[in-house]
Amino acid sequence: MEIWNATNEPGFVLLGLADSAETQLGLFLLFLLIYLVTVLGNAGMILLIRLDCQLHTPMYFFLTHLSFLDLSYSSVITPKALQDLVSSTKTISFAGCFTQLYFFVVFAAAECFLLSSMAYDRYVAICKPLRYPIVMSPRLCRALLAGSYVPGLVDSTVNVIFMSRLHFCNSKVIHHFFCDSSPILALSCSDISKVELIIFICAGSNLLLSLITISGSYVSILSTILRIHSTAGKRKAFSTCTSHLLGVSLFYSTLIFTYLKPKQSYSLGKDQVASVFYTIVIPMLNPLIYSLRNREVKSAVLRVLRKKGAPGHKSNSEQRH
Repeated sequence: MEIWNATNEPGFVLLGLADSAETQLGLFLLFLLIYLVTVLGNAGMILLIRLDCQLHTPMYFFLTHLSFLDLSYSSVITPKALQDLVSSTKTISFAGCFTQLYFFVVFAAAECFLLSSMAYDRYVAICKPLRYPIVMSPRLCRALLAGSYVPGLVDSTVNVIFMSRLHFCNSKVIHHFFCDSSPILALSCSDISKVELIIFICAGSNLLLSLITISGSYVSILSTILRIHSTAGKRKAFSTCTSHLLGVSLFYSTLIFTYLKPKQSYSLGKDQVASVFYTIVIPMLNPLIYSLRNREVKSAVLRVLRKKGAPGHKSNSEQRH
């Protein structure tokens, strides 16, 4: 049996999502459309929050960075997937494969903790409204943001260091459309039990810690909302959380399904569908979730458009006078 270390080889082959040319073309057009909407939606959200001073609050500070993370990890995966769908050669170098894996884990793990920071922000806003401006200070917001990135950097560094030392036997074909940990480990002829345990501990602890924070925040939020006597007050409190809850549910359900299930229940087809959802589809959905159900964002769009049109409007009125 041929044994090789990936550092001495040109790279891997990404099998992709489909075999037939017609299916690949259809997926290319679909993913291209989704990616364009993702870029426009997330970049537009970042730009809107930057331009409108009324959105310079902790909630939208975190939403800006959520859009940045969605745009980032989608860009780590989607362009290469699009290239492979229209290319006869689907190779990726060793360095490129593990670079893709590294940044994907960084951004995905950072999003887990950023979503928990957003949950804490909603907890303070609803449960301690009078202290909100004091508690959610710019300094705390920056600390929470930094705390979102550090676990991702540690997690990805540890994973990539251990995985890059593995040896591989014969096949170089990754049965996936991007370099994820499970398909890469499946190619190794080394003892991967320790690496699998490390990945499970890192991924599990990140998901568990962030989920505990989110769950604890929403238990307190629900308890506070139930004590509100007016129906209008309850509806207003719920409305500030529904978008975040929907985003959390979509993101975490697919991650848990993919990474924290028994090895015996592994299914390539189902895992690929789940991976498409959280790497390509969810980054497109988040700007829609947080804008379509948000009156402040809609009002900010109108304010920005009025500001852009104000100079021309003023000059026309001056001409009439």
